[in-house]
Amino acid sequence: MTIRPELIDELLKEYENPQDILGEGGLLKELTKAVLERCLETELDTHLGYPKHGRRGNVSGNTRHGHSQKTLKGEQGHLEIEVPRDRQGSFEPRLVKKGQSRLEGTDRQNPGPVCAWHDHPRHPGSIARAVWRGGLAHTDAPM
Repeated sequence: MTIRPELIDELLKEYENPQDILGEGGLLKELTKAVLERCLETELDTHLGYPKHGRRGNVSGNTRHGHSQKTLKGEQGHLEIEVPRDRQGSFEPRLVKKGQSRLEGTDRQNPGPVCAWHDHPRHPGSIARAVWRGGLAHTDAPM
């Protein structure tokens, strides 16, 4: 996966020194947090069968029920994220599992999946896959 140079330029335009990028509250940490939280919201969309604020909501009797705080540890220190919850408590995130305290794929030689994109209402026709540090790996497992 190649990230467009224009996107990188947009992200870096307000940063003046390495601490702004690598430090506590820096770009890398904030970007990691935003990507993780977005992926978790997408996983919950798939679990519930409808997107946030979707008209089909509450078909199964299960709905969104706020977020819970989680602290992950990795090479960049501690990262506070918000994990979405469902009312029935049946949502089991795959990206950041319940009880997980280490940020997988950040400080290992052979990292696990970093983010799962899957077939759900906002992405019709998508193919289930996991993004790995070394490239894309196809998964046949349903999300």
